Order: sequence, then structure tokens, then C-alpha cells
Amino acid sequence: MDLNLAGRVALITGPAKGMGAAITRAFAAEGARLVLIGRDTAAIELVAAELRGCGAEALVLACDLVEPAQCEGAAAAARSRYGRIDILVNVAGGSGPIGKSGVETTPEEFDAIVRLNMNGCFHTMRAVLPGMMAQRYGKIVNVGGTFGLRGRAGRMAYSASKWGLRGMTKSVALEAGPYNINVNCVAPGMVDGPRFRDKVCAEMARRLGIGVAEAAERHAAEYALKRVTADTDVANACLFLASDVSRQITGVDLPVDGGWAML
Repeated sequence: MDLNLAGRVALITGPAKGMGAAITRAFAAEGARLVLIGRDTAAIELVAAELRGCGAEALVLACDLVEPAQCEGAAAAARSRYGRIDILVNVAGGSGPIGKSGVETTPEEFDAIVRLNMNGCFHTMRAVLPGMMAQRYGKIVNVGGTFGLRGRAGRMAYSASKWGLRGMTKSVALEAGPYNINVNCVAPGMVDGPRFRDKVCAEMARRLGIGVAEAAERHAAEYALKRVTADTDVANACLFLASDVSRQITGVDLPVDGGWAML
């Protein structure tokens, strides 16, 4: 199926590592023109150079997502380069404290993860929406998490930030819908990679006195499909929601988790 993303301008946050890099490569493969933003421009440039070598267009912009003026500036630079922004994919985010109860979580830890996971998405949506409304077209995909669909002990701060992102997504979907703008949320489960292995599995291994590999197997056992999500699974969901194939879908939470949050 042709998703008709060729030539569309896609602004992607957190585009350089892990799941973000997989999403970036997926949009490049579909022929989208890329605007890649984040603080670590050196890491982003490595991915951009790889994709340019394959014929993709990629503009790299420095942007601290928790600074609204920088998000406005990045959106303005994208419009100056390409004339429009068709797609926003908010991938950038953090995991917050792992294995800490709400009582053990410090106010500073809570504020930091909420600021990153919620404020960053708020600032970028606010920066791109006026242009999307004017052109009466737009797709916004926020990458949340399944702990924003079900609570999780030891992940209170992260869970709170992802529940909040869901509320933002749904409210903006209602506000932007009359302008032909779809706003949705992809909710990955555990995504295999360094963060999952080195943080989540390592914490479980320490707590239970088991190996990291066994911790990963225990996570997989919780899912109906008995496997942990791959970054390409998340990328494919983002492509779907950013395309006109999903033209009649807005305000949804799409779990990509092998069957955990909804079952």
C-alpha cells in the first residue's frame, strides 16, 4: 500500500537514537522531507547524513524542546525551508526514575520528567498548529507509552507524564479536527534496545536477583504475543497515523505492545 507520504514535510523530535532513529528512517524510506530537531545535533547529523546518502532530504535544527521559543524557531525555520509542515511526530522523551515509589520520587525528579514528556510535546504542537490550521491539513503523532494506559508501580512519575500526554492529545484532536488535522497517540510497550536492557531490565534483575536476559523474558511473558516490541513496530504505527490511510482516525491511543495494555 502506498501511504502517499512522498514529499510531505515531517518534523520529528528525538530522531537520532533507538526508536526515534527507526521512525526517522521509516519516514525517509517513504519519501518524506525531514526536519529533525533536538539538542544533540551531532548525533542527529549522523542519521541525517546516512539518509541523505540514500537520497532523502533532511534538515537538522538545534532545539531544546522544553524551551517554547526554540520550538517556535524550529517550526519557523522548517516553514522557511519547505514552505509548510505536514506532519509532527513527537518521539523525544525520558523514562524518569525507575523502581521508585511515588513516596520515594523526589519533587525534582517528578517535575523533570513531566516537563520533558508533556511540555516538550505541548510546545511543538503549539508551534506547528497555526500553520497546519491555515493550510487545513496536518497529522500529529505523539509517542506516549502503555504506562499511560495502565498504572505501573515504581514508575509513577513516568506514568503521570504519559497519562497527561494522552489528555493533551485528545483535547487538541477536538480543537484541530475542524481544520482537517488528525492528532493521535502511539503507545509503545517495552521497546527492545539499550534503554530497555540497561535500565528497565537491569533494575528488575537487581531487585529480583536474576540476570538481565531473564528479566527481559519475564517482561515478554506478560504480553499476549510473548515478545517485546521492536522499534520498527512503533515506526510502522507512526507511518500509519501520519498518512491519509488513517484519515478518519483521531484522538486514539494505539498500543504497540504485543497485547498488554488492552487485554
